[in-house]
Amino acid sequence: MARRTKEDAIATRNGLIDAAELVFREKGVSRASLSDIAQAAGATRGAIYWHFKDKVDLFGAMMDRVTLPLEQGFASFEDSTCVDPVQRLRAVMALVLHSVASDEHTRRVFEIALYKVEYVSELMGLRERHVAASEGFTQQLARDFGLAAESQGVALSMSAMEAAISLHALFDGLIRNWILNDGGFDLVRVGGASTDAFLRGVGLLLGDSKMSVASCGA
Repeated sequence: MARRTKEDAIATRNGLIDAAELVFREKGVSRASLSDIAQAAGATRGAIYWHFKDKVDLFGAMMDRVTLPLEQGFASFEDSTCVDPVQRLRAVMALVLHSVASDEHTRRVFEIALYKVEYVSELMGLRERHVAASEGFTQQLARDFGLAAESQGVALSMSAMEAAISLHALFDGLIRNWILNDGGFDLVRVGGASTDAFLRGVGLLLGDSKMSVASCGA
């Protein structure tokens, strides 16, 4: 009986977070009320307060359930078994773009984080999370640009850090525009072509194109 009660509580909590996700996306975080979320969940405000301190706490729980694209990118660099830095760069970018394009849940929460929330007062923690992920991702990109230039014996057309910042901006812009336009283009295909064009543009050789990315464990 106790186990069933615990399972029911977990199910209720998850249902409230699911409802919050939909309401936040529709109305924005600042305009969404706990009453709106309770109604969408088929629950009461009391049920929300049983599981969450307030709307900010509920928003934090929603964010904690997902891995944002830059966080996934950083983790993919850490876990990659690919020894070629150029193919690692390509594989990580492809993996994250595919994840965003194929995972409706992650995409919805990322859209809220990008367009439906203001980085003020209690929600400054979200901005700090974005900044930390961004810095980690950029540092990993810069490291691989440096390693790639060294292994290929080429001089990049800009510094490794400048290349990292630029590729990061390209990556970020593609995802933002794809979400803003409701998936109006093939994110994976366009993202892959854009990544390859950028890498060639800074002076790197790509090697054996698609087969290299497919076989690179990221």
